[in-house]
Amino acid sequence: MSRYDEEARYDRPKRRTRPRTKDRPSYDDAVTGIVITRDRGRYTCWVDDRQVTAMKARQLGRTGVIVGDRVKLAGDASGDEGTLARIVEVLPRTTLLRRSADDDDPVERPLVANADQLVIVVAVANPEPRTGLIDRFLVAAYDAGMRPLLCLTKTDLADPDPLLSIYRPLGVESVATQQGGDLTDLREQLQDRISVLVGHSGVGKSTLVNGLIPGADRAIGVVNEVTGRGRHTSTNTLVLRLPDGGWLIDTPGIRSFGLAHVDPDKLIDAFPDLADVAESCPRGCTHTESAPDCGLDEAVTEGRLDPDRVASFRRLLASREGRTQAVPEQDVT
Repeated sequence: MSRYDEEARYDRPKRRTRPRTKDRPSYDDAVTGIVITRDRGRYTCWVDDRQVTAMKARQLGRTGVIVGDRVKLAGDASGDEGTLARIVEVLPRTTLLRRSADDDDPVERPLVANADQLVIVVAVANPEPRTGLIDRFLVAAYDAGMRPLLCLTKTDLADPDPLLSIYRPLGVESVATQQGGDLTDLREQLQDRISVLVGHSGVGKSTLVNGLIPGADRAIGVVNEVTGRGRHTSTNTLVLRLPDGGWLIDTPGIRSFGLAHVDPDKLIDAFPDLADVAESCPRGCTHTESAPDCGLDEAVTEGRLDPDRVASFRRLLASREGRTQAVPEQDVT
């Protein structure tokens, strides 16, 4: 080694970076809250009996935080005006309601976490019911592991039975309401549950929320007499506490609901009687009407399965695949 190489070796400045550590903050003093709404990067959380404004901590990176998430909050969680806590952890989710932009978009969009019931609000008239959208909501509920409930509104304007008859073979429970009528039956179905309200614009979701929760003050819109469509009045997803116990999550009106993220094989698992029979199907069976040697057809022929129930399940499969509905929407009224 030359003298010049030796001088260069010993004159090189030492690194002054701090050594990396695997230690991470423990957040032993963090409190648990529920995300009730989100607005431009700020999250409002219920913590005990107060609302706390928070932001997502940097260490969460790309971890998504959505309405309904149970989270750990560090920092100032007093809820006092001007304070800001930090969401440092998202606790494991029990359910996840998702959708995609359309049936060709494989990217799922999480909507609500940890709900156990999907309340599909449908007006029997003004606007007319859309069975295609109802079917899609049902598929999303079964995919998420949530209990579906049909809530029929404006039953004073039309007979709800034609619509209910379409969904009876699936065993979907329902409640009926009238404009300004008693909501006792609906309250019983919501009590001590975490329920998500979904539905087409103009079906009366905001009216139901205001009737169930005094002081909610959700904006109420009207239905366009020309198009038969409602105007979006709820613009954000919001979690509200029910007076008799439980939580109600109100969502903006939805006119489309992509299901590209749903695995058709998972859908049949929501129907144990059909799933048991489907075990005898050939490998790769799609369980659709055109599927060769499908075990569902054999069970119907032998009288082991209700043909209406199988037809209703296949209608849900058709909805998942974006095909024409087996029940025309104009036939339900």
